[in-house]
Amino acid sequence: MMKNNSMSFLFIFLLLVLVSWPFITAAETEQQKQQFALESGKVLELDESNFDAAISNFNFILVDFYAPWCGHCKRLAPQLDKAASILADLKQPISIAKIDADKYKHVGSKYGIDGYPTLKIFMHGVPTEYYGPRKADLLVRFLKKFVAADVAILNSDSAISEFVEAAGTSFPIFIGFGLNESAISHFAVKYKKRAWFSVAKDFSDNTMEFYDFDKVPALVARHPNHDEQSIFYGPFEEKFVEDYIKQSLLPLTLPITEETLRLLKDDERKVILTILEDESDDRSKKLVKLLKAAASANRDFVFVFVGFKQWQGFAESFEVSKKTKLPKMVVWDGDEEYFSVVGSDSIEDEDQGSQITQFIQGYKDGNIIQKRISSGSFMGFINSMIGIGTVTIIVFVVAVVMIIQSLKEEPLTVGTRDEGDHPSSSTSQKEARQPLHSGEKQDKED
Repeated sequence: MMKNNSMSFLFIFLLLVLVSWPFITAAETEQQKQQFALESGKVLELDESNFDAAISNFNFILVDFYAPWCGHCKRLAPQLDKAASILADLKQPISIAKIDADKYKHVGSKYGIDGYPTLKIFMHGVPTEYYGPRKADLLVRFLKKFVAADVAILNSDSAISEFVEAAGTSFPIFIGFGLNESAISHFAVKYKKRAWFSVAKDFSDNTMEFYDFDKVPALVARHPNHDEQSIFYGPFEEKFVEDYIKQSLLPLTLPITEETLRLLKDDERKVILTILEDESDDRSKKLVKLLKAAASANRDFVFVFVGFKQWQGFAESFEVSKKTKLPKMVVWDGDEEYFSVVGSDSIEDEDQGSQITQFIQGYKDGNIIQKRISSGSFMGFINSMIGIGTVTIIVFVVAVVMIIQSLKEEPLTVGTRDEGDHPSSSTSQKEARQPLHSGEKQDKED
């Protein structure tokens, strides 16, 4: 009888636990949600106890897997703090969290963390490695694009206006008017990180007038930052659509900057480079307008310009010095080769538009001299790109390897040496000499 009573009590207890468990779990989940809500706009500090809850609670959450001893992690932290407050206020909020993966190794192991910092974006609980920029403003721009729909469907004039406003000015915008979504969906996925894509299903004559197209279907490409627009009326076969999209990812002309050089790496077209004395003076601005007109008629090239005054090291890579008559045009392959056009060494002040046309035609006709970028000048340019700190690290590593090999023959005393500084270095000398711990990743500054 006693045994039966015990069994009955145990059964009732287990039944109560099973019945009440969902309520207990729901209460804990609600409590965690309230805790996360209170910390909205801040970088959430996670551990093993609340990591899974955070991932399931937010539709989009960027997680920083860090280690307290990691120097790059320490430099990344304030950038994430700044970005968190902006991302939390978006129409589609994105949260940022961090977890000490060196301490909570089980979590790090679960997500394959093998270096610090590692960033992963969890979209509806599914993790994807984040390889984008890590400065706050660029990170915000990138993540807004990252979580957007591949192709936005716009059903009214107001929807079109709201989409364009929300897209901002950092990326080109493609709008397919009267175009089937399937015509661009593949390319919207392929080029998602570089542009916004949409199709407008319903729109008024006012919208047609505003975007300056007179028939459908039409694919409009806009560069808000450069006040530029182009229109493609077909044919809407895959090859032609992709060619148009690729040629419209960059504005008609753009100045050479570090950001421009990164963008050019993803473009297969030859680069028509115009080297000016000073890109900010009125004479140069007038020439740039003519280059835009030429670019519009020659979309199979990328047109860029650089001022000798603005970036002397880069200009010198193309056999340009203070004595060179400028402006000068060359065709660059984006790597270490470029071409001069016979009879078009420089651009005179009169009838510059015709001289630009003559230069392009001369290149197409093969009236060219193939050259290689000056190695000394090009290395100076590379140094200014990657920073003297990075160069120092490379030289240091090579030196260490040579010393280790030499030690096998005879003992050496290693002294110290002065290291130069560079005004455009992206990494300070102190940071450049800071050793990487095992598993520590280099910061990305894109």
